[in-house]
Amino acid sequence: MSDTYAIRARGITIGFGEKIILENLDLDVRRGEVLGFVGGSGTGKSVLTRAILGLVKQRAGTIEVFGQDLAGLNLEQHRTMERRWGVLFQHGALFSGLTVRQNIQVPMREYLNLSQSLMDELAMLKIRMVGLNPDAADKFPSELSGGMIKRAALARALALDPEIVFLDEPTSGLDPIGAAEFDELIRTLQKTLGLTVYMVTHDLDSLYSICDRIAALADKRIVAEGTLEEILNVPHPWVQSYFHGARARARGP
Repeated sequence: MSDTYAIRARGITIGFGEKIILENLDLDVRRGEVLGFVGGSGTGKSVLTRAILGLVKQRAGTIEVFGQDLAGLNLEQHRTMERRWGVLFQHGALFSGLTVRQNIQVPMREYLNLSQSLMDELAMLKIRMVGLNPDAADKFPSELSGGMIKRAALARALALDPEIVFLDEPTSGLDPIGAAEFDELIRTLQKTLGLTVYMVTHDLDSLYSICDRIAALADKRIVAEGTLEEILNVPHPWVQSYFHGARARARGP
């Protein structure tokens, strides 16, 4: 696979029992881009994400990350690959019994052999990186606002200095101002750190403001993939309804 791609999926079919969720799906994620991944509720966006992360097995097809077929990796090789990506789960998924500092250190404890003082130093670096005040380090998730939870979860996703960051509905539950600030943070970090960002979202503002390309999932496969300008002209009914329907933005690209 060319170095142009961080992720390349070909012919992916995934099902549970007799129900087929994805069928013969192809998807490319280029290195250094922000890809917005959209689709209707229950269409399989999270299923594909989990398959890329190795949490769900496909029935057919191949998934390559950085040119390596994930199915061909042994346990040690897969753990090495896992260090190259970070995940921000929907609603943050912080451990409620751990402080922000301790949440950020969870991946460090899992994959690295570092002293406590160095982990503390690195955690504070990530906290500052995502725009949280230093005093957030010793707060528990129950003491944080929705926006602070998102930033703390992003800091944890960045704990191992990943090359790819997976974001699952990163602006859901945020007010428009908070969502716009979080979008700006993602774009700034992506440019500064050279990240590849794979973002599952339904937020049209995010698609317009920070995504380099968009992939649309419908009918168990990717029905459109390209820049926003290209996607707006795709004739597929779901794509037209999503981008030009009553709830769509009344503006051009």
